[in-house]
Amino acid sequence: MTQSLDLESLIRIAPKLAELSQEVLFNDIWKRDALSPRDRSLVTLGALTALGRAQQLPWHIDFAQRNGLTQTEITEAFTHLAFYAGWPAAVSALACLDKE
Repeated sequence: MTQSLDLESLIRIAPKLAELSQEVLFNDIWKRDALSPRDRSLVTLGALTALGRAQQLPWHIDFAQRNGLTQTEITEAFTHLAFYAGWPAAVSALACLDKE
């Protein structure tokens, strides 16, 4: 499995992408009032799972837990996604959760 870039690597390799990620995504989108950070994490986990982006999941699982989702809730979300995103996507996501 391909590893996700940490922030320092992203800054070194693609400084503009790192800047945009911080300023637009995390300092704007993630702070909008219409959804809570917890809800945004749940949506993000669902999207990453459905798209098969398992390499991004470990960081977002940790972030989701910091945003108030429990491991039980995350497991339930991945189980639910098995029927909408496919069994392999859900099992791959659960494998990322198991590494936590």
